[in-house]
Amino acid sequence: MRKATLLVLVIGLVLAGCADKPLFSPEEIAKMPLAKRDGLPEPSGGFALVVGEQSVTTDEVIAPVFERLSQAAQQSDFTRFRQLATPVIEQQLVNRISDALLYSKAKSDAGENIKNELDRVTTAEVKKFVMDFGGDYASAEQSLKRMGMDWEKFEQYQRRKILSQSYIAQKMPDRDQPVSYSEMLAVYNETKDKLYSTHASLQFRLIDIEPAKLQTIDANRPRDEQAKELAYTIVKRLNSGEDFGGLAKEYSQGLRASEGGLWRKLDPESLASPYNILATTAAQMKPGEVAGPVEKEGHIFIMQLVEFQPKSVEPFEKVQNQVKAEITVERMRKAFDKINDELLQQASGADRARFVDFCVSEIYRTANK
Repeated sequence: MRKATLLVLVIGLVLAGCADKPLFSPEEIAKMPLAKRDGLPEPSGGFALVVGEQSVTTDEVIAPVFERLSQAAQQSDFTRFRQLATPVIEQQLVNRISDALLYSKAKSDAGENIKNELDRVTTAEVKKFVMDFGGDYASAEQSLKRMGMDWEKFEQYQRRKILSQSYIAQKMPDRDQPVSYSEMLAVYNETKDKLYSTHASLQFRLIDIEPAKLQTIDANRPRDEQAKELAYTIVKRLNSGEDFGGLAKEYSQGLRASEGGLWRKLDPESLASPYNILATTAAQMKPGEVAGPVEKEGHIFIMQLVEFQPKSVEPFEKVQNQVKAEITVERMRKAFDKINDELLQQASGADRARFVDFCVSEIYRTANK
């Protein structure tokens, strides 16, 4: 009796919206790693894997991935196709087994007294689905047909989803424990460079003079000396107001000379030597400024800065709520993984392997008819 009462409360909090603070927000439900979020048709025949009181059919496992795998089946021999398809089918099967066992366990724990509340919430979810189409019943029905479902299967799916999510909610004791400030700060420091930083970006125009390639004017003078003179002459002309792009087309020996020396926007750290010196130089410049001549490894550079954005990290205070949400989701994921591992132990590994082999062979055979 106590389990049924608790599950009624959980269902109300999760999906019926009866409490001031729902157990799961829409964002959390969207991120919850449930095994299956799309249509859940009932077993439709064919080879079936029995897990607990539920069964998973080959049709259920094959249908969602058939289109994706059929092209590979037509273009590969069976040995190669089996290597490609087996991991996909295994994951699909694990998802189906997990979902079936979650539903079976939730239904077992709920007891008979849950039926009326479950009916009420299921009806509310169906009405909500129709309202998503502006109350147009026919449009909602067409959407179900595109998913391979009818109203009866949709209601069955909703019942299974409600029970499964409610069961998971009961098995997450850490979820409602407060997230401490120190925990958030520790997670932020661990993940800020990956999750909360903006990469630096750099764009510039470049006149790239290589003394070794320079056609010398005076054969009696070193190329380096003449190249430096040319570079200083170009800088003087730029300072007099001449167009950088035009001078780049005339004098630059770089790959982008024909484009007026304009480089695409890039990450400064991606510049290899000798061009990495340009990133260091750009950090000291303002857009529109010209720097040079800058010499490095057989090149003389004259650069005009177009744009430079240094790397930045969002401050903790600004992303604190996001960090808290990430911690909550991670707690949910760990709880779900634990539940999932416990449930999957009920399904024989040998039976699962035979089932996967059958599905792979069936897809290959059907695709190559």
